Amino acid sequence: MRGNDAVAGSLFSYVDLEKRVRADHPLRVIRGLVNSALADLSTAFDALYSPFGRESIPPERLIRALLLQAFYSIRSERQLVERIEFDLLFRWFVGLGVDDPVWDATTFTKNRDRLLQGDVASEFMRALLAQPKVKVLLSTEHFSVDGTLLEAWASTKSFRPKDGSGPPPDAGRNGEQNFHGQKRSNETHASTTDPDARLYRKGRGKEAKLAFMGHALMENRHGLIVGAVATHASGHAERSAARGLIEPHADRSQKVTLAGDKGFDTQEFVAELREINVIPHVAQHTNGRRSAIDGRTTRHAGYAISLRIRKRIEEAFGWAKTVAGLRKARHRGLPKVDWQFTLAMAAYNLVRLPKLLVVAA
Repeated sequence: MRGNDAVAGSLFSYVDLEKRVRADHPLRVIRGLVNSALADLSTAFDALYSPFGRESIPPERLIRALLLQAFYSIRSERQLVERIEFDLLFRWFVGLGVDDPVWDATTFTKNRDRLLQGDVASEFMRALLAQPKVKVLLSTEHFSVDGTLLEAWASTKSFRPKDGSGPPPDAGRNGEQNFHGQKRSNETHASTTDPDARLYRKGRGKEAKLAFMGHALMENRHGLIVGAVATHASGHAERSAARGLIEPHADRSQKVTLAGDKGFDTQEFVAELREINVIPHVAQHTNGRRSAIDGRTTRHAGYAISLRIRKRIEEAFGWAKTVAGLRKARHRGLPKVDWQFTLAMAAYNLVRLPKLLVVAA
């Protein structure tokens, strides 16, 4: 049964959390945006819970808590719960009174599948971007796309032959494994720790790691993320994800532009974009090959602007990895990594919105 998110004041407490948080604290603006977006998801939340039984922790509070985890670089859900217990600012943001008990860290684990089932992270992102004061900040014509590697929560020692062959690892929790002379590929091997992770090498001379790939679509006016998804790590994942991210914004009477790096400069991808009325503003890859971007496109003034602005998407990836804890995935399995990545991109938007809204006012 879905829990009630209403905050009940304590009759015996002299502490008013609302008065304890200063009026100009940036979390006030963020909390207002979060609450508006969550209110729009109320019907969707109802569908995830049985109308009978004991009340659960309200999903709104779990999501607010997970956003705090991203904002404040809290490494684990156990540490997050401990912080909520003693930090009045955290209690206020989550929606707990001073005397309200804090749930156990295992509550996140027990509710994760339910939130995954409802695709809550993506729906929250959409609801946030649909808020009137946010929507007016977004470009509907010019976008950029890129991808970033997300290291899996699995060691390369777990990358074993799918048929069970090969020498057994040494005994012990972190037993040594010698891969010298072995040919390993995602076709013949899989991680026993996270079968969804893929062995991927970012470039020549780089170390191969078990990883996923996170993809983001950015609008070019203010650099806000308007779409996010995590996929298996592969050589074609970026282009496939880019097509899926831009499609909801394309195929309309007004053309839109999509900027990207040299990895998107292929005949097939450029043709796919033109089919859905998207102008490809991707960097030309001319090293030993012919670019799929013609001279007419590159001569347009908007092309150079798109290539300059597109680099801002790296700011979102950098924030997600250094602040929101995505340097290495916290969870195993593609659905959970996708959920974590999407919520991190929504959190990135939220930390930037207070200043953007002041400027726009």
